[in-house]
Amino acid sequence: MIRIDKIRPYIDRIVHWIRPHLFRMAIYCVICAVGYLGIAAAVIYAYKDGLPSFDKLEDVDPAQTTNIFSRDGVELKKFWVQRRDPIAFEQLPRAVIDALIVTEDQRFWGHWGVSVPDIIRVVFRNVYTSGTLKGHGASTLTQQLARNIFLTLDPTWTRKIQEQLTAVLLERTYTKREIITMYFNQMYFGNSAYGIQTAARRFFGKDVERLTLDEGALLVGLLKGPTPYSPIYHPERSLDRRNNVVLYNMRGSGKITAAAYDSIAQRPIVLKEVREETGEAPYFTEDIRKYLEYTYGLSVLYDGATVTTTLDSRLQEIAEDVVSQNLMERIKDRVAANWKRNPPGAAFFAKIKTHQDTLANLVLQGALVALDPHTGHVLAMVGGRDFEESKFNRATQALRQPGSSFKPFIYTAAVDKGHTPTWRLPDTAVSIKMFDGTYWQPENYDRKFLGWMTMREGLAGSRNVVTTQVLEKVGPQTVVDYAMRMGIDSQVQPVLSLGMGTSEVKLLELVSAYGTLANKGIRVTPVSILKIEDKNGNVLEENVQGREQVVLSEESAAVTVDLMRSVLDMRAGENYAILTGTGRIARTAFGFRRPAAGKTGTTQEYADAWFIGFTPQIVCGVWVGFDSKVSMGSRMSGAAVALPIWAEFMRRAHTMLQLPVEDFVLPEDIPKVEVCGETYQVASIYCSRRYTEVFKPGTEPRRPCPVHTSNPQSLPSPSQPKKPRTKREYQF
Repeated sequence: MIRIDKIRPYIDRIVHWIRPHLFRMAIYCVICAVGYLGIAAAVIYAYKDGLPSFDKLEDVDPAQTTNIFSRDGVELKKFWVQRRDPIAFEQLPRAVIDALIVTEDQRFWGHWGVSVPDIIRVVFRNVYTSGTLKGHGASTLTQQLARNIFLTLDPTWTRKIQEQLTAVLLERTYTKREIITMYFNQMYFGNSAYGIQTAARRFFGKDVERLTLDEGALLVGLLKGPTPYSPIYHPERSLDRRNNVVLYNMRGSGKITAAAYDSIAQRPIVLKEVREETGEAPYFTEDIRKYLEYTYGLSVLYDGATVTTTLDSRLQEIAEDVVSQNLMERIKDRVAANWKRNPPGAAFFAKIKTHQDTLANLVLQGALVALDPHTGHVLAMVGGRDFEESKFNRATQALRQPGSSFKPFIYTAAVDKGHTPTWRLPDTAVSIKMFDGTYWQPENYDRKFLGWMTMREGLAGSRNVVTTQVLEKVGPQTVVDYAMRMGIDSQVQPVLSLGMGTSEVKLLELVSAYGTLANKGIRVTPVSILKIEDKNGNVLEENVQGREQVVLSEESAAVTVDLMRSVLDMRAGENYAILTGTGRIARTAFGFRRPAAGKTGTTQEYADAWFIGFTPQIVCGVWVGFDSKVSMGSRMSGAAVALPIWAEFMRRAHTMLQLPVEDFVLPEDIPKVEVCGETYQVASIYCSRRYTEVFKPGTEPRRPCPVHTSNPQSLPSPSQPKKPRTKREYQF
């Protein structure tokens, strides 16, 4: 041991040298301290404008989330740039906190925002290895938090000084526990997961409290590089960082034992990925997202806007249920049975090469749209069977042939031009000469001809031959003009095959155009948004209803609606009809009893099935088919496939909204005339077959029945219609 008396002379010599300079040294220290404080003050003053406000920290889910609501106040969807699910410190497992500290900032509990020893260490390391001061390291958790929330990643001295000053201010403002909580709530863990709670749910399908040590260590390891260490895309790297960095540091610091390390390091990565929530009404909200981005840009879409939509969450739930139930349980079994009886050939399967081909050719799809015909409000929308499988919205994007559901536009034009429901036409074979010299022979769905029938019967029974003659009389271009005025926006060709619905349209267009009839000839543009407010509460857009335009007289609309009621209500023999309406099963099989009008639609080879119909309160349309436009199989018509979905939705929707039973009110000037069921003139008391028919004012019959009089023997026998021609030539 060194004896004190031997070194005392040296100590005395040092003290003797210092004593005269002690005052000077004190003055020097004071000057240095003042100088340091002055420099610090100057630095703070120089960079104070670049320092952030801490208000952002108080809300870990800042104004980046745009909320979409239904009209009845239900949250449908959130749109965000950064999705976070905030947690409290008490929810964090201690092992996860330890893993973070030993990996990212071992001096966290002792420093004041900046770790001077670590800075010195990193400076010497960088100088030694690269000969410069440039490099990374020495950033405390508080500095990382400051950089992540407030600052850029620019490798400049200015940014570094701002980062350190912000970290110091954070430490003076918040406790260590609060900083740890903020850190875990703010940091990015990859795969669109911001915050550890979101990451725990995204990767492991559980809340943060239930994370095991190996799971927590893996998440902490992601902070170094969410993409290069992703357990989804780079599982080997992720496992290596978990074991050889995070868990290794925990063992070295005594947070876990060597035995625990050996055991945990053997565990494989087991993920239970949770896909991003699609929210309610995903096809509808995706249309809302596109509208916001196109109209207002990303600054509104992802900056805390509040959007109130026209959608009714209760009707949406019904719509999704009936579409899913019918597609999954009822219709698919019939399609499968049809395919079993008539399997597709090799050419069909040769087209299937990708997953998307499989969906298009083998997955039956359906779409539904419901509107308020008076306001244009979209009440419910289903764009397909599964949004996660396919985001293509078949209600608003798909162009499909409407089949006979296009016929009401032909009959609307005919009524408006003065033709009456009692106009008689022959349902018989005709040939139409095409422009290339060939002949086209329109056929009815049942491949039969029923002879003479009224225009009402032609629409109710969806007779293609009768409709073609009505179309010929009115003119294809006239019909196209009416369809466009009523709400069809797609390009429709003015050809005589319009009666079979050969031009492609969208479901939303058809539903809106039918709504024009339900709204007494007033077209209302569909609208999906009631109000848009920005994050400050400023109203950017507000819609009470869609834009109105009178496109049809109330009388013409009323007569057409009355004709379309026969689709659902006409029975063979009733009012002397010779056939039953194609939509009659809505009454007989599905129990929808309210006053309603509509039209079925079926395309060639049963590739598309439609039903569009309405009550005075709701107009709804349904489409079913394959994306690839292949056949669903024999007799998969609109009445068999789409009508059941429509009837069930309408029945449940009216009940859910507690809507009173309303009938279609005819204008006061609409003549209701009792006509003879044989001559279709004004019936006399001697006519044994009488029924009441409606007419557009000025077109009603005025002559009394010439057959059934008080002295029928004195009258000539009733004239019979001429035998219909079996061949007609049309040039176009």
